[in-house]
Amino acid sequence: MSPPRLPGRRRRWLTGVAAAAVVWGASGGVAGTHELELTEVHVTFSSDGTFRIEVMNDPGWLLMRVEPFSGLGLSGRLDPPARDRRLAEMEPTFAEWVHLYFDGERAATSATYLPPAEDGPTAPDGTALGVMRLDGRAPPGAEAFSFAYGLIMDPYPLLIRDRSGEVITYWNVGEYETEPMLLGELTPPTRRQVVGTYLQLGFTHIVPKGLDHILFVTGIFLLGTRLTPMLAQVTTFTVAHTITLGLTMFGVLSLPSRVVEPLIALSIAYIAIENIVTSELKPWRLALVFGFGLLHGMGFAGVLAELGLPRGEFASALMSFNLGVEGGQLAVIAGLFAALGWARHAPWYRRAAVIPLSLGIAAVGVYWTVTRTLGSL
Repeated sequence: MSPPRLPGRRRRWLTGVAAAAVVWGASGGVAGTHELELTEVHVTFSSDGTFRIEVMNDPGWLLMRVEPFSGLGLSGRLDPPARDRRLAEMEPTFAEWVHLYFDGERAATSATYLPPAEDGPTAPDGTALGVMRLDGRAPPGAEAFSFAYGLIMDPYPLLIRDRSGEVITYWNVGEYETEPMLLGELTPPTRRQVVGTYLQLGFTHIVPKGLDHILFVTGIFLLGTRLTPMLAQVTTFTVAHTITLGLTMFGVLSLPSRVVEPLIALSIAYIAIENIVTSELKPWRLALVFGFGLLHGMGFAGVLAELGLPRGEFASALMSFNLGVEGGQLAVIAGLFAALGWARHAPWYRRAAVIPLSLGIAAVGVYWTVTRTLGSL
């Protein structure tokens, strides 16, 4: 007697999930999935009452974001000189999306675009950044200011140089306006603020941005129908990536992202393929998960290198980011249980869920391995 089959509606739903995994992964995975939006903002206040804002972005990203609002039409793909000319034409449009308020009133600014230069700013991965420079003057007697950048969705560092020359780094979230800050009393973020910021950054690096880690954890989830072996794998993965995250951030260990990123993709493909060719956990699985966790920890360290850690709260920020990552992974496990937990002991679970989902994950992992390897050559 053949085992009972999954009802057609549920079987089609699970197959659709697998297909979505392939499409979502392929569309978002050409570049390293650890990359953040390459944005950094510097605000400098001078003793004569003037201020300067320098917004540093990947010029290709900046063109994609600002062009729809320019009224000039969409240009499509442009070579760097044509792209930079186009961005220079959009200086007034860009200025409309960067707001500096003094005592609640927006200050007027004039914008100038500076193309990427050989000696100009770069991202940690070497990407040359373009700069939109905005100049203005604070109203006489202004006491407080706030800042907003309306084109960005992700958190970004806001470096403020006060009139004495001291630089203080804040983190702002996307398009939201910062809390008002006193011009005469700029102070570094408190430990509580640092912990809250880096918890959030760690969590959002997994959900929703860490697709490669989501797929890896999903691969771990799929093979074990029992909770204890699955949690043992997740715990092993956590311990491993915590080790390399700490060692890399303290300068003890280092591997270039062009090596780490393809290997992370390969680890995703391997876990998924193993799910297909075997129906039970093998003794060596924990050792493999530990080794793959070491790789993923280096990927997390690459993110933290991009984010930067406050010197005065280095350990607090590092620990908070790691806890945020763990929170994101637990959220993924909880979501998988909600979606598939009801079926984990059904006789059709492997045929209708494990195999198609693992095939989708393996396809994405192989695709990423190839594209990341070619992209690093």
